[in-house]
Amino acid sequence: MSLAWDPDRYLAYADERGRPFLDLIGRVAAADPRVVVDLGCGPGNLTSRLADRWPAAAITGVDSSEAMIRVASDSSAADRVVFHRADLRDWLAAAPAGGVDVLVSNATLQWLPDHLDLLPALVRAVTPGGWLAVQVPGNHEEPSHTIRAELAATPPYAAHTNGVARPGAHDPVVYLRALQALGCVVDAWETTYLHVLHGPDPVFTWISGTGARPTLQALPDELRPRFEEELKARLRVAYPEDGHGVVLPFRRIFVVARVGA
Repeated sequence: MSLAWDPDRYLAYADERGRPFLDLIGRVAAADPRVVVDLGCGPGNLTSRLADRWPAAAITGVDSSEAMIRVASDSSAADRVVFHRADLRDWLAAAPAGGVDVLVSNATLQWLPDHLDLLPALVRAVTPGGWLAVQVPGNHEEPSHTIRAELAATPPYAAHTNGVARPGAHDPVVYLRALQALGCVVDAWETTYLHVLHGPDPVFTWISGTGARPTLQALPDELRPRFEEELKARLRVAYPEDGHGVVLPFRRIFVVARVGA
C-alpha cells in the first residue's frame, strides 16, 4: 500500500520540526554552491530556508509524496525552488556523478531500512569538495513509538498492521565510520530536543503526522477511531500534562560530510 502523507498534519508543529533542519544546515560551510538539492523536501517550508541561505544557487526539492509536492509547488517557495516528485532511490539512480554541491536529506532516510547501503550513491552525487548533510530521528525506543507498536501488535489491529513501514536509524558513529570509509571528512552528533507541546493530545497529533501514520493508514475505517482513542489514552499516561505543556523528548542524529576531492 502506498503511504499517503498529510501536509497539514505534518505542519502542525512546523517550528519544532524545523529546528533540527536549521541546526543541520548551520554546520554546512559551503560558501557559494551552484546546485543544492533537498531529498525528502516534504511541503517545502524548510527547503525555502536553503534559498535564503544560498540565494544564487539552483535549488531543487524532491519528494515521493504527491500531496507534499503539490503543497510545495503552490507555496511561496516555488518562486525560488524547483519541486520534483520522485522516489529518493530513483533520483539517486538517475543523478549524474558529482552534480550537486550541497545535498540535504532531513528526516527522510529513516523510512528506508537499507539506507546505509545508499550512502555510496549519496556521496557519488556530490561534487568533490561538496557537502552531504543528513538528519534522522533517533527516538525509536521512546514511548511515542513503542506504545504505538505494542498496541498495533494486539488484536484486532495486528491483522492489519503487520509489516507496515516503521522508521529506524543508527547511532551517529555508524554513519561517521561509513562515510569516513567513503573518503569523507565527517562531523556527526546527536541532540535531544525537549519540545513543549500544547493542545489536546499533542503527542498523538505529532506522531500521527509522521511515525504513526503508516499504522493509522493501514487500519480500516471501522477500527481506526478505536485505535486512536486507545493510543491517545496511553500517550497521555506516558506524556502527562502538568499545566505547563507536555514535554516530548526527541533525539535526533546529525551527519555533515565533506566529500573528498
